[in-house]
Amino acid sequence: MAETYLMWVAGEEKPGEEELIPIEDPATGEIFAHCHAASTADVERTIDIAQTAFNSGIWSKSSRHHRADVLEKCAALLTDALPALIALEVRQTGRAIREMNAQVPSLVRWFKYYASLLRVEEQPILPTSGKLHNFLQRVPLGVVVQITPFNHPLLIAVKKLAPALAAGNSVIMKPSELTPLSTLRLGQILKEAGIPDGVFNVLPGYGGTTGKALVQNSLVRKVDVTGGTTAGRVIGGIVGGNLARYTAELGGKAPLMVFETADVQLAVNGIAFGSFIASGQTCIASTRIIVDEKILPQLLDALKAKTEFITQRMGAPNNPESSMGPLISLKQLKNVEILVEEALSSGKAKAVTGGMKMQGLSLLDGTDFSKGYFYQPTILVSSEGDRILSTRIWREEAFGPVIVVVPFKTEEEALRLANDSEFGLGAGLWTQDLAQAFRVSEKIDSGITWVNTHHRNDPSSPWGGAKSSSGVGSENGIDAYNAYTTVKSIIINYASTEESLFTDDWFKVGAGSIRYG
Repeated sequence: MAETYLMWVAGEEKPGEEELIPIEDPATGEIFAHCHAASTADVERTIDIAQTAFNSGIWSKSSRHHRADVLEKCAALLTDALPALIALEVRQTGRAIREMNAQVPSLVRWFKYYASLLRVEEQPILPTSGKLHNFLQRVPLGVVVQITPFNHPLLIAVKKLAPALAAGNSVIMKPSELTPLSTLRLGQILKEAGIPDGVFNVLPGYGGTTGKALVQNSLVRKVDVTGGTTAGRVIGGIVGGNLARYTAELGGKAPLMVFETADVQLAVNGIAFGSFIASGQTCIASTRIIVDEKILPQLLDALKAKTEFITQRMGAPNNPESSMGPLISLKQLKNVEILVEEALSSGKAKAVTGGMKMQGLSLLDGTDFSKGYFYQPTILVSSEGDRILSTRIWREEAFGPVIVVVPFKTEEEALRLANDSEFGLGAGLWTQDLAQAFRVSEKIDSGITWVNTHHRNDPSSPWGGAKSSSGVGSENGIDAYNAYTTVKSIIINYASTEESLFTDDWFKVGAGSIRYG
């Protein structure tokens, strides 16, 4: 029988007033769980609870050393819970367990990083004129809302949560309605670690009801969202109306350039990882592969062989030998199918390998692909000249295991192709020419550029877009912590009483030296 999950509010599980959300296993199409969803009234009550917790000062005004201790405890308890969390993450996302075994344990780094930041953060003293001591404090904002996507439920939740809690805020998180379960499990872990009731809350639900009610509430002082560009713009318009803070990590269509000096097999390995990890469902997936024409035939042969090897090793997500899982839903599968079929049927593109939904049984473990949302890892090239550049698959975010490979003649042409996008989140390049690596990386319009690697992510390294379609602000690092605070400037006059009586009496009788400003 399918398990039912409740909301997490004020340190305990609570039922929601909206209809239950069915949670589907993308590998089988089976509904294996149901989740309570928050109504508008649930949202309003939870915001009031979070605001009350903030106003009490139990977390917002606790010492930074106490908050650091609790975050380190969060890391320790999260480590203890890893086996159960990994299994749940695999079931709800369809991600291959080999991916989750590598990704989920890394999440503790975010809690540890922000705990360390709290212990070493220095408060600036400004060079103000006169006998004044002007120092700055960073204070929390209040109630903040975080909206997370389906592709990396725990990773993105922790990336947002750690700096928000470190700063002293009260957090309400709305996970994707497709993958809310692992985020709900965080509630009990954080409570046991010492996060006070009401400081961390999880409200599952749909964007049009739960999400809208959260972001439009005037008590919410910041919204932090990861999602699609269209939704991000809508949310930003609502948040702006409340003059609240806004961080958004949105769409991507990452270029990956391979220059003549690159080691072809290393580049192919990098392309495969950058393109097909998470079944291509990442905002920084390397979907536009731009290759020096002198090595294109060699690279295409090697990339085709690597891609077909991945296809042959696909199976059940919980099989440690499985290389890649399904897409998250039928809707996502249809979106990928439409974009690929449109490019192929137009005559502007042809498939080197892949290009369709998977059917039949897995060669690896007998998994019935027809029951899930498995799509072949796919390589597309232009049928003639550069005709593929006019297809939607070149420009639009497919969010699936589909890459387009195009040639270039010169470095300038490679950069033109790389920057030929409304998006600017991630980019990659492969070269053994150090000067070229510096030169090209400076000219790519992206917030993140990897050289001879891909998908590197560290709590200290900023993660955000360089173009508006890829979002506003950035995650990770000191910037993310600062974005969850406001600066308070404190100015103390330490002049003697006699001196102050002489210099600070603006309306005294007679002329004399008095201050202004």
